[in-house]
Amino acid sequence: MPDAIKAAWDKLDQTGVQTLAELFADRDRVAKLSGRISLGEGAGGILFDWSKTHLTDDLLAGFEDLAEAADFAGARETLVTGGLSNASEGRAAEHLAQRGIGKDSSVEEAFALHQRMRMLVEAIHQGALGEIRHLIHVGIGGSALGPALAINALARDLALVDVHVVSNIDGCALEQAFAACDPATTLLAIASKTFGTVETLTNAQSVLRWLGDNGVSDPGGRVIALTANPEQAVEWGVDETRILPFPETIGGRYSLWSSIGFPIALAVGWDEFSAMLEGAQAVDVHFIETDGRDNLPLRAAFSDLYYNRVCGCRTRAVFAYDERLALFPAYLQQLEMESNGKGVTVDGQPVSGPTAPITWGGVGTEAQHAVFQLLHQGTHLVPVDFIASIAPGDELDPVHHRTLLMNCFAQGAALMAGRRDAGAERSYPGNRPSATILCDDLDAASLGALIAFHEHRTFANAVLMGINPFDQFGVELGKTLARKIEKGGEVFDPGTEALLAAAGLNDNA
Repeated sequence: MPDAIKAAWDKLDQTGVQTLAELFADRDRVAKLSGRISLGEGAGGILFDWSKTHLTDDLLAGFEDLAEAADFAGARETLVTGGLSNASEGRAAEHLAQRGIGKDSSVEEAFALHQRMRMLVEAIHQGALGEIRHLIHVGIGGSALGPALAINALARDLALVDVHVVSNIDGCALEQAFAACDPATTLLAIASKTFGTVETLTNAQSVLRWLGDNGVSDPGGRVIALTANPEQAVEWGVDETRILPFPETIGGRYSLWSSIGFPIALAVGWDEFSAMLEGAQAVDVHFIETDGRDNLPLRAAFSDLYYNRVCGCRTRAVFAYDERLALFPAYLQQLEMESNGKGVTVDGQPVSGPTAPITWGGVGTEAQHAVFQLLHQGTHLVPVDFIASIAPGDELDPVHHRTLLMNCFAQGAALMAGRRDAGAERSYPGNRPSATILCDDLDAASLGALIAFHEHRTFANAVLMGINPFDQFGVELGKTLARKIEKGGEVFDPGTEALLAAAGLNDNA
């Protein structure tokens, strides 16, 4: 570890700690630790409140020293300009170019590919492929989680096409989609960066068989391919006019801004997809143009690292007080844990401390009657993020949304304040941290902004820990062994051999 980085961490480890109640003696604390990002004229904005965390002026100054020692500004510049951000794979990380920020050639390519996708989306909406009422979108990881999140959030009242995202190789997932779709009016989208993902292509073949078995004369004519390897898609049998490419420099968990977003645009229309891009760009501009503690994603990373590395918290919880964000915790699990769940630094050396905490969470008041018992009275200290929208997503009696928001804010207050009671079992220790992200409304622009905020937060954490957030070699070993099982002839450990035999998969028995 470089001396300057070690000195910054040593200083942080030695910084004194106050309780949250003591910290609020500073009447300016809310103003100091809250910030707002506007999403443009008429588009509202998002408030980010970190005042109920243990961040202090001294800690913020210490983390600013760490950011300088880690050359955060240089890493950010490399990301924005399309430099070698992903050194282990020898490529840039250019998801920002999909939102109009980056080197000119990449931004121009993104615009051209978006226009190609827009033409196909609008042609489908206008009936160029016949009556299309359903889309089965098969992918895995980021090529499924991003579209599923956005469609679940935005398409409840707007769906122009009914989209079913299938990622699991378990046939039950496909059968559920089949039951909801009419094969005569169903398209298939295959999302695979390499167009070689076994689970995705297996699911795709099953969809084609289902279409053919149910009277579709040309199932292959119903296929749209979303890939960074169009040549492989053509070889697989997809018509080149139905292939929507995206650049090799876009990783799966950062890909919903590219042609992987096709099912989003098909479900809610191009204008809504474009608004997602614009909301994300608003956060990009803030992240690029703001330095130090005023940079809101960077400030969030300061808090993450304080609890993870200084306080020893090994998990972080995210609770969406909005049914439309039910999939957001799952989306963040992949974004944060696949990006930063690493054990070595960018130069291949063992890391000096813990990296990504375990991200988990749930939805609003449901979680209050389940896991919040542990948060309030358990022995684990768990930093919590609350996410909510001021505007409701329903048209029912306003009492529903008022009660939802009151519960959200009350939970943060209760975690902080606690309560002393004569009976120990009824006492709450308090002094437990939380942050609140409050959207004016949950629309396409704010959803894009929320996702971009967490992308930048994840990147900032990685830079300050000295790791690469853009590779994911840890997902490969299990896949390799699964292929060996399929091929046969491999001898595994006795426990695995026993399981294979019990399932009838062991050709060595």
